[in-house]
Amino acid sequence: MTLDNIFNRLWIDYINQNPSAHRVYDLFTTSGEKVINDHIAFRTFDDPRINIDVLSRIFIENGFIEKGEYIFEEKHLFAKHYEHISDKNAPRVFISELKTKDFSEYLQKTVKTAIDKVPANRFKSDDLIFSGNIWGTPDYETYLALREESEYAAWVYVYGFRANHFTVSINSLKKFNTIEKVNDFLKDSGFVLNSSGGEIKGTKEELLQQSSTLADHVKVEFTDRVSSIPACYYEFAQRYPDADGSLYSGFIAKSADKIFESTDYYKK
Repeated sequence: MTLDNIFNRLWIDYINQNPSAHRVYDLFTTSGEKVINDHIAFRTFDDPRINIDVLSRIFIENGFIEKGEYIFEEKHLFAKHYEHISDKNAPRVFISELKTKDFSEYLQKTVKTAIDKVPANRFKSDDLIFSGNIWGTPDYETYLALREESEYAAWVYVYGFRANHFTVSINSLKKFNTIEKVNDFLKDSGFVLNSSGGEIKGTKEELLQQSSTLADHVKVEFTDRVSSIPACYYEFAQRYPDADGSLYSGFIAKSADKIFESTDYYKK
């Protein structure tokens, strides 16, 4: 499977589930912009069957290398980001995992029970990152209980393995060449931005500024009902050159911490 095939397949799944992301993309392209993807992100649990090392395998086999590690103490997350060793146009890949041992016995048991339902060979498949929820139809009361402890855990329980966001590289835009212009354009077009920690996360001095839409509400079939809950979001990133003139290529944990909240439950 080529890199183009991997990212195209992830993109098609992403916009099919989250139509507002497609509308954002179309807004930029019809304004004459070429949209370049800065990075994509995945979520998982720290179980060794499905942890970061498992999800990253398909990317490492296609030329990606590990470039950074991040700790999110408040949300009890650990993450790594990867970059292609030679293709500078390839999007970065950001993968995080929930440190389940930091949570209640209920959460730990719920996660383990879900993973235990899955045949072991499924975890070895290159299709894992495209496979969505592989542990079966979610239970609504379980979703609510997990959300009380961790919005992240509840999200993974419902949606499983898929890109939870793509990211427009503001550096590649011509007309909307600052994060302020991008944000104003989106708001003028009727999109709601994640305002946790401010609409713009990060500073020029930190060499990275980010913003994001709030996740689309999508209808999810639970065991006893259909309910609309947040799914995925679109992010926007502007990178700045460091002392030697190279664009900063990593991530800022305290900014990403707030970006994670783009999928938190909210009432429409």
